[in-house]
Amino acid sequence: MAVRSWIAESMMPSIDASTVAVNEPDLVRAARAGDRVAYGALYERYAPMVHGILLSRAAPEAVDDLLQDVFLKAMTQLRSLRQDDHFGGWIAAIARNRAADHYRRARETASSETIETIPTGERSSASAQARDVLAALQSLPEAYRETLTLRLVEGMTGPEIAARTGLTHDSVRVNLHRGMKQLRERLGLRAEGKEAHD
Repeated sequence: MAVRSWIAESMMPSIDASTVAVNEPDLVRAARAGDRVAYGALYERYAPMVHGILLSRAAPEAVDDLLQDVFLKAMTQLRSLRQDDHFGGWIAAIARNRAADHYRRARETASSETIETIPTGERSSASAQARDVLAALQSLPEAYRETLTLRLVEGMTGPEIAARTGLTHDSVRVNLHRGMKQLRERLGLRAEGKEAHD
């Protein structure tokens, strides 16, 4: 079951708008005390960021399961968070670690199994283009790919990325600018390569 529906059904039977407006440290303290609505509000705030971090590091088909893993782990380890106002950076670190674990396991599995690929002709051109862009994005240096995924895929603004990840506004701005430049270059090279093969 997708984590969004699982949380909607299991953890937050009724999120009230006043709880969502509460500041982050208060939500963290309430969630630590077992308040499912507070944890649901944290999920709503941070799920797009965690999804983007995972998508920048893992295959798209694995992201929903990894997202669920991250929020389940965070829920069980919330007592270990030392500073209530650092939830964003803490859950981002959990997401990065979970993606790294997944990548290691996927590499081990891939070396022992034959992977079936879908012939290019059978994929829709939009799907193929999306996969090309994602592959180019995932080939960027870590800081750029994560920030760009949050911006381009999750639709977060620069200030939202800074607030959620704990990065400075200047770092986000620089990462977006440099990352976009490298992404354009890589996509241009891919396009040239495809034209040469056609």
